[in-house]
Amino acid sequence: MSFIDTLPKAELHVHLEGTLEPEQMFQLAARNGVGLPWDSAEALRAEFTFTGLEHFLRLYTEGCRVLCTRQDFYDLAAAYLRRSAAEGVLRAEVFFAPQNFLDRDIPVTEQFGGVLDAIDDARADTGIDGAMLVIAQRHRTEAAALELLEAVRPFRDRILGVGLGSAERGNPPSKFARFFTAARAEGYRLTCHAGEEGPPSYIREALDVCGVERIDHGYAATQDPDLVTRLADDGVPLTMCPLSNLRLQVTSDLSTYPLADLMKAGVLVTVNSDDPPYFGGYVNDNYAALERHLGLGNAELAALARNSFAGSFGDRSAVDRGLTAVDDHEPPAEVTAGAGWR
Repeated sequence: MSFIDTLPKAELHVHLEGTLEPEQMFQLAARNGVGLPWDSAEALRAEFTFTGLEHFLRLYTEGCRVLCTRQDFYDLAAAYLRRSAAEGVLRAEVFFAPQNFLDRDIPVTEQFGGVLDAIDDARADTGIDGAMLVIAQRHRTEAAALELLEAVRPFRDRILGVGLGSAERGNPPSKFARFFTAARAEGYRLTCHAGEEGPPSYIREALDVCGVERIDHGYAATQDPDLVTRLADDGVPLTMCPLSNLRLQVTSDLSTYPLADLMKAGVLVTVNSDDPPYFGGYVNDNYAALERHLGLGNAELAALARNSFAGSFGDRSAVDRGLTAVDDHEPPAEVTAGAGWR
């Protein structure tokens, strides 16, 4: 196994519905009598060439239609957690968007019951520490987001935090200022997708207007040097997703991907998979892509793994366990000798 395969890490930016593999999508469609517009899993995979975020979201929404019962949500979450544990993921903070399913009158109890049971079973079976962050979709109204907070309140003790996702352009974080204020009052940890397709100003709004603690993607920060300095000085984590950014044409070439530059500037950058089947890889594939295209060595990869725990919403003991696991990971000789940024 490679250094990346066995490197302990956390994943902080992955959409649970977006982990639906084509084969599983067809299995669940058959189970629930849902028709799909493709003849096979192979035909679906052939569609995974995207022109941008909104193009992807159309396929993502189609896939959500096959998730109907508590067992479906359990199977989805169990498959992701099982695979992630095998990739060295010790902690997974997964996004989940209930609005996709409330539209079809699937009760929150069915949705969360399946996901949370899978999290509990995976923790017992593999030791992976799973946690759920509820996503409000920004193409909807703020009133709908506030209604979502009410709908999920029975599960308050099992929800780590809330975030904002979906189509970014034309839907700035400030549109949801009251939503984030209400979520903060209820004690949720706060994160927000910003700077994927939107401008650096969306990142600033997420921080200044919405008061979030973490920025999901944050790619556009590199267009604003003052913002980069602020992110570094304030220790704001970025949950970057290299293969997603490549597939959605946020970046055209991973050899110029700004992650290394951001990290050199002192920004707490993390590596994540976003919606792995759609974008060509799970978290280890993203680490490997950076190793290959940016020339990152094992010391840099280990630093990114440390960032993943430091940037998590885990309590101090969970963060310390993760950091210790990375430190205890047996390094190759050249890392022991002190390899640095290339």
